[in-house]
Amino acid sequence: MDNPFPAQPAAGQDPADIRSGSAKRFSPLRLVSRLFALFSLVMVAVIVVGLVGLTRSLSLSSGEGVREQYHSLARDGADKVAIITVEGTIFDGEGFVKKQIEQVRNDPGVKAIVLRVNSPGGTVTASDYLYHHLTELVRERKLPLVVSMGGIAASGGYYMSMAAGPVEDTIFAEPTTWTGSIGVVIPHYNVAGLLEKWRIEEDSIKSHPLKQMGSPAREMTDEERRIFQDLVDDSFNRFKEIVKSGRPQFAKDPEALKRVATGQVFTTRQALANGLVDREGFVEDAIERVLELAKLDKGTTQVVRYERPGGLFDFALSARGAQRRSDLDALLDLTTPRAWYLFTWLARDSDGG
Repeated sequence: MDNPFPAQPAAGQDPADIRSGSAKRFSPLRLVSRLFALFSLVMVAVIVVGLVGLTRSLSLSSGEGVREQYHSLARDGADKVAIITVEGTIFDGEGFVKKQIEQVRNDPGVKAIVLRVNSPGGTVTASDYLYHHLTELVRERKLPLVVSMGGIAASGGYYMSMAAGPVEDTIFAEPTTWTGSIGVVIPHYNVAGLLEKWRIEEDSIKSHPLKQMGSPAREMTDEERRIFQDLVDDSFNRFKEIVKSGRPQFAKDPEALKRVATGQVFTTRQALANGLVDREGFVEDAIERVLELAKLDKGTTQVVRYERPGGLFDFALSARGAQRRSDLDALLDLTTPRAWYLFTWLARDSDGG
C-alpha cells in the first residue's frame, strides 16, 4: 500500500532526493549486508573468547612447570647440560625463563648451562631480575654457563648474556647475529596536536603536576624531561656496570665501553672486533665449550632443553606477556611510562640511548 503521508521536500530540496534517500534507507540488500556484518562481528567475538578460555584451561591443566626434552649427545646420560632459552621480548620476570631457571636449580643432574638468547631485550626490571636469578643459580650450584646467541641478542638480551661472567670464551654468536644495543629508552610521543584537531581536551585531576608526567596529551615540560633523563641515566649506568662485570676488559678500558655503549647494534664480526663477544659459533660450539669447562664426558652426558607446558595458544599469549592478564591490565600497562633495555624503532634520541 502506498504511504498516505509521503515525505515532503524541504525548501529548495529536489523531491527526487527524497525518493532516492528512502530507497537507500529501506534497501533489502543494505539491510542484509549490515545484518551479515553484525553476525560476523559476534562470531569473531565468540571465537576469540572461546580461544582465550581454551588457552587458560590448557595453562591451568598442564601445570606451572616446564617439560624437559632431549636435545643431543647421550640420550641416557647421567649428567646433563641444560639449555635455558630466552626467546622474544623480555616482559615478565616470573615467566617461562624463570621456570627454566627453577627447573635447573631443582635438578641435581644438571652440571652445566647453555644460555640460548634470541631476544631484542625488554623492560629494565625484567631483564635485571632474570639476570640476577641466573647469576645466583650459577653461584649456588657452581655451574659453568656459556651463552649461545641466535639471530638477535640485543640490549636486555645482551644484559642477560653477562651472566656468563668473566670466564674466557663463554659468549658465542652465530655469523648472522645482531648484538649490543647497550642503552636505555623511555618511549614518549606528543599527540597534543592531534587531540586539539579532534577537539579533545586532557583535563585530569591530580595531586601534583608530576603525577601525570609523561602524558602524551601535552608537551613534556623541562622538569619532566630532566626527571626522565635521570631515570634513564641511572639505569644506563647499571647496564654498563653489568657489562663490566661480564667483560672485564671494559672495566680496564672505560673508553672502549663508551665507544660501544651508544645504543648501536653490531654484527657478529663487529662485536668480535669490539670485544662484545668471544667467538663465532653455533649452539653446538657453545655445548662443546661448556662440556670442557664442566669436565664432562660426551659419552655420559645428555643435552636437554625445556618446553612450555601449554599448547600453541598458550605459547602465543605468554610470548607477548599477556598470559592470564585481562585486557584492562594490558592497556594500563601500555600507558605506564617504562624504561627499556630494548633494541627498538619506537623512540630515538640524539645520544642513541
